[in-house]
This record gives sequence, structure tokens and C-alpha cells, in this order.
Amino acid sequence: MTDPARHLVADALQLASAGVPVLPLREGKVPLGNCRACEKISPTRSRCGGRPNMRSPGPCRCPKPCHAWAAASADRQVILSRPWLDAWREARAVGYHPGGAGLTVLDLDNTEAVAWARAHMPATRTVATTRGEHWIYLGAMPSSNGVRPFVDVKSLMQYARWLGPGAGTMTRLTDAVRALVVRGEEANPAPIGGRLASSTPAPWSRNVATGCRHTERYVTDGLSRGLAKIRALPESGAGSQTFGVARFLAAQHAHCPGPCGLSTIAAHLIAAATSVGVPDDYAARAVTRGFDAAGTAA
Repeated sequence: MTDPARHLVADALQLASAGVPVLPLREGKVPLGNCRACEKISPTRSRCGGRPNMRSPGPCRCPKPCHAWAAASADRQVILSRPWLDAWREARAVGYHPGGAGLTVLDLDNTEAVAWARAHMPATRTVATTRGEHWIYLGAMPSSNGVRPFVDVKSLMQYARWLGPGAGTMTRLTDAVRALVVRGEEANPAPIGGRLASSTPAPWSRNVATGCRHTERYVTDGLSRGLAKIRALPESGAGSQTFGVARFLAAQHAHCPGPCGLSTIAAHLIAAATSVGVPDDYAARAVTRGFDAAGTAA
């Protein structure tokens, strides 16, 4: 193994020891392509449960890191396995899955974006990039590209390039950061089957809640009941109900080691509130305050 590859592996192992899932990035700061074993077996079905297109997390029999964020691992044995060592020889950088580590990265891609963040976003740990900065927050949330000019949000179902530990104290997500995704999707709608992406949040599953002590049925049943309560009210009452449901659901996870996938729950609560007329910003604030009242964060 070349010296550059050794350095990449050493960085990857250091991140993994802190619980951060990593993956090798090839030239161009992109993940390795999908291997032949993971190709589609029909136009709508693959061997990897959606992973070749990185649309969903899930188990995969492939030992290679060929599924971008979905393949990221914090397992030392996986990182040092033969298929991964072959990949590290091709790699040019270390990537990581922020959402898998309970983090959110605000990717600011030029000096104007950095100036905007300094004026409008809560201060947190910053990492210098080639053209701008990464601002890293504690807590995971849905990801979205282009929420503002030259601003991306990278957390769940996304990867970021590791550029060092950065400087400053990491702060928890606030409603100001969460609201960026709602605004970004509203300004840049991505149709999925004729509906906006923001109207179809990813389902809660153990894959985004590796530190949750509850069963999947317990969480999804509680979420379904909470969503029904929000949708049963008109706009005037749905906002307050959203706060109450968020506080109750988050409180159930107060004693979990985490992560518990609260950002996924938050996305569903916000979608339910907006579906009955609650303004996006108000819905996001209601969920954030509910989580804060329960002493948790997404």
C-alpha cells in the first residue's frame, strides 16, 4: 500500500473510532462506482434493496464500498478488509456519512455563502474547504442540495469529504438550520411520482436509529398516532399539536444512547403540519421547540 493510501486508512480508522462511518472517495471526490454484483436484476429491482442508486439504507451482501453513503462503515474489520483495502489504493480522500454519526454539515461553497452563514446561521465548528467552509452541527436531519446559492445541507443519506477536525465548538441544530431544507425543497421542488420530495419523507427504520432502545413497531406506531392527531386539526390548532407531538415522541428517546433517527421523525411531523396549512417555518420551529422541551435534538 502506498504512503498516501496508508494516511487515508489511518484517518479513516481515527474517525471510525469516534463512531463516524467512513468510505473511500476516488478522484473527483466521488464514491467508487457500483460493482457488477450489485447491478440491477430488473428495471425496478436490484440485489441491494435500492442501494445502487443510494435511495435507501439497508443490508447488502456486497463486501465492497460501492454504495456511497449507504456503504459507509465505522467497523474497523470492514475498513481493513481486503475489498476495502483494494478500494483505499484507488482512493484520493476519505468521505464520511454525517447523518450516520448524528451530524449535519452545512456546505458553503464560496465566500459569499460563508458571509451569509456568518450573518444568519448559529456559530459552530468550521472546516476550511477549497472554496469555502463546512459548518458542522450536532444532530442529524434530512439532506438537501441547493437550499441557497452555493449552500448544501449534508446529513442523512449524504456523504461529505473529511478535511480535518476544524476549529470552534460544535453546537446543536437549531430551527434556523432545519428550516433551510424546507425552504430549499420549496424553492427547488424535486418531483417524485408527481409529488414534491419534501412531501414524502423517508420512513423511520433501525438503519437511521442504531442507538435506539425501542422496537421499530413501537416507534412507527407512536409516530402514526401523532401524525393522525396533527392532520385531524385545522391550521389554527395543528401548529400547537405539532409541538406537543414532537415533545412527546422525543421524550420517549430521552434515555436512549442514540442516534434515534429523530430527524426522520421531525421530517414526518413537519410534512403533516404543512399538509393542513401550517407554514413551513412555523412547523419546523414547532418541532424544534418540542424536541428542545423534551431535552433531545434531532
